[in-house]
Amino acid sequence: MISLYLPGTGVLHRAPAGVKLAMLAIGALVLSLYPHDPVSIAVALIVVLGLYRVDGLPFRVPLAEIWRLRWIVLVLAAALLIFVSPTAAWINTGRVVAVLLLAGLLTLTTRMSDLLAVLQRLVNPLRRLGLDPQAVALAISLTLTTIPVIAGFAEQVREAERARGVRLGVRSVLPPLVLALRHADDVGDALAARGIG
Repeated sequence: MISLYLPGTGVLHRAPAGVKLAMLAIGALVLSLYPHDPVSIAVALIVVLGLYRVDGLPFRVPLAEIWRLRWIVLVLAAALLIFVSPTAAWINTGRVVAVLLLAGLLTLTTRMSDLLAVLQRLVNPLRRLGLDPQAVALAISLTLTTIPVIAGFAEQVREAERARGVRLGVRSVLPPLVLALRHADDVGDALAARGIG
């Protein structure tokens, strides 16, 4: 499994994985359900960026996270801007960016083994319904790491295109998609080899 963990000694690095997962869940719920206005979204983004600094991570870390997600952000913002309104584009794109930054902070400050252990304890009651808690926990943790991994593939392809002097275009979407599908196959094979799935 790909871990995005960055070793560190900050406050969030030392916090228990369960507390950080609860913070992510509460933050995502507040950002999703609370009726925001443009100012409150700006404040939410500043708070989330501040959490990176509280942990001692350099400002370039959340900026790199945003940069990796720029195409998702741009497409979402453009669609909302065209079809709804500039205010809706700012609020809803801000919500998505804030939640993705929170998820990124979780994966950067938490070892995957710790996160898997917490998720497995949380879904353990599902055993009564015939579900395997380990498989469910693994699926959730894989979901948390998928977006940054795929964004990393897209960045690698773009860097390779720039190095070769190739003009970026619509065709540059296909190689990251192929890499993402190959990655999914590799993860599936690894899970099958371990008897999961």
